[in-house]
Amino acid sequence: MSLSLRHPFRALRRHARHFAAVSSSSGPTNPYTVGPYQVFDRNAKRMQRDRAAAKAGGERSRTVDYVRDDIAEGMMERFMDIKRTFNTVLDLGSGPGHLSKLLESDKVKKAIMLDSSAKTLHRDPDSEFEVAVERIHGDEENLLQHIERNSQEAVLSCLSLHWVNDLPGVLVQIKESLKPDGLFLGAMFGGDTLFELRTSLQLAEAEREGGLSPHVSPMTDTRDISNLLGRAGFTLLTVDTNEVKVGYPSMWELLEDLQDMGESNAVIGRRSQISRNTLAAASAIYKELHGNDDGSIPATFQVIYMIGWKPAASQPKPLERGSGKVNLKEVL
Repeated sequence: MSLSLRHPFRALRRHARHFAAVSSSSGPTNPYTVGPYQVFDRNAKRMQRDRAAAKAGGERSRTVDYVRDDIAEGMMERFMDIKRTFNTVLDLGSGPGHLSKLLESDKVKKAIMLDSSAKTLHRDPDSEFEVAVERIHGDEENLLQHIERNSQEAVLSCLSLHWVNDLPGVLVQIKESLKPDGLFLGAMFGGDTLFELRTSLQLAEAEREGGLSPHVSPMTDTRDISNLLGRAGFTLLTVDTNEVKVGYPSMWELLEDLQDMGESNAVIGRRSQISRNTLAAASAIYKELHGNDDGSIPATFQVIYMIGWKPAASQPKPLERGSGKVNLKEVL
């Protein structure tokens, strides 16, 4: 797949599925995190996303929807494989509705969109949705303050979980919000996302300034997701990964698009700015180490897709060990 959008050399490419069991200043950190550890400044992230959605009446934000739209399509493929209809689904961390816009009325009657950024949540009108929508402005880290327990048939989440401080705690809240045999389908960025940018900035900063500081947020490793879903109480798990590669003319266009996406750095303790000299060195390193033959640069977005179900008595269960009645040797 290829796209030609604002930057003439930008191209997006989705890779085969793999199965498995820039900085800104802000106010104080969010005191309402569900766990004791804070890695991300949730207040800064909310303001970054509000600013991105407000630029040029939302047009700048719409221009850079290409990554989220592509991943939402990947989620929808998995959702349509589930042979069940839903009266209501919760779109957690919905943004302007990348995923909810793809829902079809014969599959879902209504989508509840919940997001911490009010401007992002209300960016696009209801007329762009095929199903009825309800919008809730609230923090994804405090889901159960907005959604009752045992109330949802399905919870979907497209690219918001990589910014929560307590991922295990949020997964528990998602499970608690579901009815028995309820579905959780999510997609989040994995640990290899933007590895080209990460390494280039680290090498440039070490060379020019003699030290390192975080400029690309830490992300969950693919191998941890199955364990986290199991610990949260989900069953019948499916986890797979995918890669989306996007081509840019240079690192500068990549940084600009990340800012317009609301995906700038929000790690607590981050530097408020990077010197132009260091950025210029990082751009040259990026092109030297990772550049394409045509002079453009690639940016990799690793996506982890996950499916889990809230336990219910009606779900299929494995037979007890030793209860089989057919000798496997006879079958083979």
